[in-house]
Formats: sequence, structure tokens, C-alpha cells
Amino acid sequence: MRFPFPVSSSDRHAHATALAGDGGQRMPGAMNWRRVAVAAAALAGLAGAGYWAVTCFNLNPTREVGAVVDEFNGVKVYYNGGVNNSEGRNLYRDGYNLGIKYQCVEFVKRYYFERFSHRMPDPYGHARDFYDPQTAQGALNGKRALVQYRNGQDEKPKVDDLIVFAPTLFNPYGHVAIVAGVSDREVEIVQQNPGPFADSRARLAMDATGGRWTVANGALGWLRPAAASPSAVSEPH
Repeated sequence: MRFPFPVSSSDRHAHATALAGDGGQRMPGAMNWRRVAVAAAALAGLAGAGYWAVTCFNLNPTREVGAVVDEFNGVKVYYNGGVNNSEGRNLYRDGYNLGIKYQCVEFVKRYYFERFSHRMPDPYGHARDFYDPQTAQGALNGKRALVQYRNGQDEKPKVDDLIVFAPTLFNPYGHVAIVAGVSDREVEIVQQNPGPFADSRARLAMDATGGRWTVANGALGWLRPAAASPSAVSEPH
């Protein structure tokens, strides 16, 4: 700023110091914001570390990672501990990728491989990627070579269907399972990697209003082999 009268250099320094605050230090407001930012960063770091620990380690002392916890149609379900734990990739002897042990994707792919000798053209992807929103109802999902049905439409789930669930706030990858039982009001699924204290079986409510079958818990849809589908629709090329 301009001074309206001549001042000495020492006066200028004193004036600048006064504007900056006592002793020439930063104003209290700026210091408070800095402390808040540092504290927020520290809390975020702690939260991230806590999430990593909870989801990557086995917190259930009654179970060991890799132990068989269930079986459906002769296909075993293994315990994985924390939901983000990885025990390495499971490859068939010819190199076909069955998935990362013992994630949910590894189970459904291994189930289809062992039960139906089914190989997916695209053997990779997260659980959410198994459902293709661009595939028409009853059409072939080309990446999985399975016929896809949307949740809330006219096709009821069947036993052996591969059911896909949407991502959530704490699970950005989604979830997949195998349909183990169906009634008019609920669907039973068998799943791998539901969490260290969750069960491999779960029953989900299903509504059939207006002839449209809607499965709860964020189901996107279900896939099945073409041979088991009433009339598969070919996708246009």
C-alpha cells in the first residue's frame, strides 16, 4: 500500500509486521486451517490403513484360509478370510484362468468349468464385469459365452445360474454367486468370499409383481448356458 506521508524503513517494517500479526507470524485462522488439513490427512491415512487391514487379513480365528466351507454339485467353496485377500491365481494346466484364489469370481468360473466344461472367451474381469448392460434381454453375453437375463424382467432365475450383484460403497468390484435354489419368493445362493464371518449360503427376497422377477440385494441379472435357456437371442453383428 502507499503511505500518505514519508516514513522510515523501520516504520515500514513495523507496519508490515503488524499486518502479518504479532511477531510477523501467520494469522491464527491460517494456522487453524493448516492444523485441520493435517488432522484430516492423518485420519484419512488411518482409515485407509484400517480398511486394508480389515479386508486383507483373516480376522476369524476359527477358520483357515483355503479351508473347504461348502460344496455345491461337487464343486468346493473355499474360505478366503478378508474379502480383498489374494492367494495367487488359479490356472488350469493348459493356462486357462480360473481367477484369483479364493475370490468370488474364482468360484463361479471354477463351478462352470467343472460342472459344464465351460470356458469363457474373456477369462478376466471383476465380478461387476460379468454383467454387460449393453446385452439385450435373453441375448448372448459374448465375453462370457452365456445367455444374460436382466433383473426385474420376465425370466425367473434358475438353479445353476451365475448371478451378478452391483458394486457398493465398500465393495467397488461387485459380487457373483451361483443360484442354488429358487422358490416363488426367494433365491438361495452359494458364494465364495462373502467375508470372514459371513455364511457361504444366503437367501434373497424375490418379487414377482406383474410377471417380472426382481431379486433383492442389488442383483443386476443372471447368466446361464445357452443349452439351458428357453430361446437365446443372437446379438446383431
